Amino acid sequence: MKRSSRQTRAAAASNDSGGTYRARLPRVPADAGSVEIRRGAGYVVATLTQPAARNRISAPMATALMELAEAVEDDDAIRSLAITGAGSSFSAGFDPDVDSRVVEALSAVSKPTIAILNGDAFDEGLELALALDLRITLSGARFALTQLQRGVLPQFGGTQRLPRLIGAAHALHMILTGEAIDGDEAMRLGLVTYLAADRKKLERVTRDLFATIESRGPVGVRLVKEAVRKGFDMTLEQGIRLEEDLYALLQTTADRAEGVRAFLEKRKPIFKGV
Repeated sequence: MKRSSRQTRAAAASNDSGGTYRARLPRVPADAGSVEIRRGAGYVVATLTQPAARNRISAPMATALMELAEAVEDDDAIRSLAITGAGSSFSAGFDPDVDSRVVEALSAVSKPTIAILNGDAFDEGLELALALDLRITLSGARFALTQLQRGVLPQFGGTQRLPRLIGAAHALHMILTGEAIDGDEAMRLGLVTYLAADRKKLERVTRDLFATIESRGPVGVRLVKEAVRKGFDMTLEQGIRLEEDLYALLQTTADRAEGVRAFLEKRKPIFKGV
């Protein structure tokens, strides 16, 4: 994915101070929305910002997300990436001219990715959330794939990722009927990983998750993600062989040696991602 002078550059903002910057988008109408980036200790949070359209993602916003995915992949100081929405919605979907590569670009990030579902995620907005590794949500948030009501199919992985998470029958029910489920039902089905009763608890769960990921060896984290993701397309025997190969690879890293030393010295390891 090559960068263009007209594309968004997702550069680093301030660190632990919680500073924000607005990703520089190509010249577009003021109502085309934006992606705001906040960088903390080892993580980046991207906020979809178009509240008047329930954070529907425009083409420039999609470009910003693709550039961000590339920047996160290239920056060793970033251990995880999260996406959330401004206001009371996560995202109501995509505009028709959105680059079809955006969801797969985010899915391809080798580091842990998190959807902070601060509100409703419908249609392509839900498909984007499904492409991330973990999902944190509020009890009152709703989730639905309503594309069949418009005579089209989900086209950003919804028909493939949803049944892998909640099973074929539940996925077919959601897609065929277009009915929305709430956060509690999503948690019961396995669509989301964490459930928070209110926004304050949602923020606390998110902070704890970031801290946990930051404390883990980044090489090991990336290899675990590779093993799990690739294992879906393998037989059990092939998956176990992949796991063994990745384990052997990890044994050759400085992070693995640091983990052993820290255990013997009864201290926290200091992982450097090498």
